[in-house]
Amino acid sequence: MQHNNFDDWFASTALGGANQSYVEEIYEQYLTDTESVDESWQAIFSKLPKTTDVEQPHSGVRDYFRRLARESRAEAITVIDPAASAKQVKLLQWINAHRIRGHLEANLDPLNYYRWKTSSVPELDYRYHGFSEAELNETVTVGRYVFDKEQMKLGELAEALKGTYLGTIGLEFMHIQDIDQRNWLQAKMESVLNKPLFSHEEKINLLKELTAADGLERYLGAKFPGAKRFSLEGSDAFIPMMKEIIRHAARQGISDVVMGMAHRGRLNLLVNVLGKKPIELFDEFAGKHAEVNRTGDVKYHQGFSSDFAVEDKSVHLTLAFNPSHLEIVSPVVIGSVRARQNRIHDTEHNKVLAVTVHGDSAVAGQGVVQETLNMSNARGYKVGGTIRIVINNQIGFTTSNPNDTRSTEYCTDIAKMIQAPIIHVNGDDPEAVAFAARMAVEYRCLFKRDIFIDLISYRRHGHNEADEPLATQPMMYSLIKKHSTPRKVYADRLIAENVINGDDEIEMMNLYRDALDNGDRVVPEWREMNMATVDWLQYLNYEWTDNYESQFPADRFTTLAKRVCEYPDAIQPHSRVEKIYNDRKAMYEGKKLLDWGMAETMAYATLLDEGIHVRLSGEDAGRGTFFHRHAVIHNQHDGTGYVPLTQLHANQGHFEVWDSVLSEEAVLAFEYGYATTDPKTLTIWEAQFGDFANGAQIVIDQFISSGEQKWGRMCGLVMLLPHGYEGQGPEHSSARLERYLQLCAEQNMQVCIPSTPAQVYHMLRRQAIRKMRRPLIAISPKSLLRHPLAVSTLDELINGSFQNVIGEIDALDPTQVKRVVLCSGKVYYDLLEARRQREQTDVAIVRIEQLYPYPHDEVKAILAQYSHVTDYVWCQEEPQNQGAWYCSKHNFEASIPDNAKLKYAGRMASASPAVGYMSLHTKQQKQLVEDALSL
Repeated sequence: MQHNNFDDWFASTALGGANQSYVEEIYEQYLTDTESVDESWQAIFSKLPKTTDVEQPHSGVRDYFRRLARESRAEAITVIDPAASAKQVKLLQWINAHRIRGHLEANLDPLNYYRWKTSSVPELDYRYHGFSEAELNETVTVGRYVFDKEQMKLGELAEALKGTYLGTIGLEFMHIQDIDQRNWLQAKMESVLNKPLFSHEEKINLLKELTAADGLERYLGAKFPGAKRFSLEGSDAFIPMMKEIIRHAARQGISDVVMGMAHRGRLNLLVNVLGKKPIELFDEFAGKHAEVNRTGDVKYHQGFSSDFAVEDKSVHLTLAFNPSHLEIVSPVVIGSVRARQNRIHDTEHNKVLAVTVHGDSAVAGQGVVQETLNMSNARGYKVGGTIRIVINNQIGFTTSNPNDTRSTEYCTDIAKMIQAPIIHVNGDDPEAVAFAARMAVEYRCLFKRDIFIDLISYRRHGHNEADEPLATQPMMYSLIKKHSTPRKVYADRLIAENVINGDDEIEMMNLYRDALDNGDRVVPEWREMNMATVDWLQYLNYEWTDNYESQFPADRFTTLAKRVCEYPDAIQPHSRVEKIYNDRKAMYEGKKLLDWGMAETMAYATLLDEGIHVRLSGEDAGRGTFFHRHAVIHNQHDGTGYVPLTQLHANQGHFEVWDSVLSEEAVLAFEYGYATTDPKTLTIWEAQFGDFANGAQIVIDQFISSGEQKWGRMCGLVMLLPHGYEGQGPEHSSARLERYLQLCAEQNMQVCIPSTPAQVYHMLRRQAIRKMRRPLIAISPKSLLRHPLAVSTLDELINGSFQNVIGEIDALDPTQVKRVVLCSGKVYYDLLEARRQREQTDVAIVRIEQLYPYPHDEVKAILAQYSHVTDYVWCQEEPQNQGAWYCSKHNFEASIPDNAKLKYAGRMASASPAVGYMSLHTKQQKQLVEDALSL
C-alpha cells in the first residue's frame, strides 16, 4: 500500500499509530539494556538507521522515531513489514497483559466467594488483540524470556499463559521499575511451566505439615471447646509455608530467622514450627502457669525461641512477643533483625532474615504498616528486605465487605509504595504456597528487598471461637461449612495422583494425634538451644541501687575530649558549627565550663572508649533539634558528613547516629526491638519534641512500660524527650511527663529530669555501665541547652556521679529557711534567678532529678536540715492536671516532716498542655514563680 503522506505512512508502521506508546517504552528499555527486551524486538531495533547525534530519547522518543523514519523512509519500508510488525506488537501486548493483569483472573479464592477483580479482563483473550481461532495452530515468535522457547503455536502459548498467570498463583510485579527484578520474577514464573516442582517425598511432607496444622486445631477445639485460640483453620497452608521459608532460607545461607505476627494462627506456629511442647500449651489453656514474679500475658501473645535443623545446618528461630495491636510488632521485628545483623557484622544482610505476618484488614488499615515499609530501605533501618506474609481470610473481625475495609483492589496494594512484588496464592494449593515461599526467599536474598505473599484463604470459625460468624456473614459461612479443609483437599489430590492412599492419610492423622497425647514436641527439626550464646544472662537480677563505677580517668577524658573536637582540614563546617566546636575545645582546655552538648558528647565518647556501642536515632538526631549536638559535621564544600565520635581509636565501640524517617511509632518500635536484642548497645531514641512521642503511644504502653512484666523482656532503651515551657505553644512544650509517671510501677522503668550537663553525662553513662537493663525516660531540655547557669565543671563529670536529688546550692543558713520548694527541670533556673534577684534567703530549692523510682531516702536526707520547716511547695511549669503533681504527690508528702503541709505552685488545670500566646505564657510563668517564692 502506497502512502503519499508521511504521517499516514508512519502510522501504518509497527512504530506508529496506536502502538506508539508501547513501542516507545520497549525502545527505552532496549537503549538502556539491549538484552532486556525480547529477541524479536532486538531484531527490529537493530535495523533502525544509526545517527551520530543520538540523544537519550526519554522525553522525545516519538520525535526521534519520526526523524529516523523520515531520514530513511525507503529503507524502513524494506526492513520492516508493517503488517507483520503490528501483529508482533499485538502478540507481545497480549503476553504482557497476562504479566500485568493476569492475577485479576487467577484462581485465588478457595471459596470462590469474592471475585478477585473489579471486572473481567478482556485483554487476556487472544481475540481482543485481533487473533482468530483459525490462527491457533500458527507458529509465533515469542522471544527467549517466554517459557524458555523462542517459537510456539499460538494455541500452545494461550494454554501456557493461562497455566502460568491464571492458575493458583497471581503475581503482581510489573509495577517494579528495576528491570533486573522484573526479568527475574518473570523468568521464575515462566520457566517452571509443566515442570515437576516437588518430589514424591516433598509432597508427602507437605501433607504431613498440613495434617499437623489441622490436627492441632481440631485437638484444641475438642479438648478446650469455646476457649479463645484464634484458630488457623482455613489458612492451614501457613504452616508448611513457614517451614518451607525456613528450609529454603537455610539453603540460601540464612542462619537466623526473626518472626513477628499477631494472634491468628500463633499457637499453631508455636507448636508446629518453633517446637513448643504441646503439654505446655495445654497447661496454659487449663489456667496453669509457671511461678514467675511477673504478671504474664495471654497464650496467643507469647514469643518463643528455638533452633531448627535443615539438613546439615541449624537455623535459630525467634518469634517476637506481641500485644493485640496487630501490626505494631512489625517494626519491632525489624529492629531486632538489625541488631542481630550488626552483632555478627552481617553488613550484606545475608545471615538474618525478617518474616512478618499480617492480617488482611490490618495490613491495609494500620498506619504503622506504611511507616515500616517506608523505613525498609532507609540507611539506618534497612535489614536487606523482609518477607511479609498476609494471612488473608477475607474478613476483618466481622467486616467482610472489602468496600468497608479498604479503598483498593487488594489489601496488599500498599506494598506498591516501595515497589515490592506481591505473590497472591490460593491457600488450598499447598504446592503453590510452597513455591511462593521459595520464590520469596530467593528474591529477598538476591535483591535484598521486601516481598509480599498474600495467602488467600478463609476463617473457618468466627473472630474467636465463641463468635457466631453466620450472624454477620451468612453467605460466606454457608460456603465454608460445605468446603473441605485444606488438608482434605490436598490429601484427595495426592490420592488421585497415586502419591498416597487412604490408609496413609489416616495413619498421618493418627500419628500426629498420638504425639499430641504424649505432650512432647511434634517438630522433628527442633533442636536444643545453646544457652551459653544468650547475651542477656549476665544482666539478670540487678537492682536500681546496685553500685557501678561512675568515675573516669582524667587524662583519658582529656584525650577523648580533644578527639571529639577534631576534624580534618578538608572538612569545612558551617560557621555556627565551627564556633560550637571551638567552644568545646575551650571547655576541655578548662577555659570554659561544659555545656549540655559537650557533656552529652563526652558521655558517648567515654562509653565508646570502654567498648560499649551507642546507637542514636531521631528526626534531627545528628544535629539535634535545638542545634546542640552536631555529632555529624556537614562539609560545606561537598555535603559529606564527618562523625568525630567514630574516630576515637581503633578498638572503640561502634557509634551510629541516624536522622530518622518522619515517624514516631515505627521508629520507636524499631529501637525497642533493637534494644531488647542487644543489651551491649546504648540505644537511644530522641523525639524531635517530647510532645510528638504521643504518636508512638502504643509502643510506650504495650512494650516499653510493660514488656518486662508481661513477657520478661528486659530493655535498656533511652527516650530523650525535649520538654520545657518557653511559650512555643501546645505542641512544643510538654513531653507529657504525667503519662510516663502514670505508667510507672513495679520498678519497670526510670523517669529522670537532668538539670545540668554533668547530670546528663552521668545519666547516660549509668544507663550503659550498670548491669540492670530497664527503659530510661529522660525529660531533656530545650532552652537549658544554652542557659548560662546550666553548665558543669570538668571535675563534676570526671569524678562525679548521677545525683537523684540535688539540694540547695547557695549558701543559705538552713535554720533561717521558712519554706522549701521542690521542683524538677527548667523551672529550677527560673526560681533560682528570681530568688537571687530578690536576695531572698528564707526559701530553699531542692531539685528531684529522678522522679521514678522515687529516691525516698535521698530526699529525706537532704530535707533533714529543714526539719523545722512546715511550709513545703511543689513547683512545676505544667498545668496542675499534668506534670508530676498528681502522679508523684504521694511521694513528695512521704518525704516531708509529718507536721508539714505540701502546697502546689504552677499553672491551673488545663485541657491543653500549654497556651499559644507568648504574653499569656510569660504572665503565667511569672505568677507560678511568685507563688513558689512568696511566703
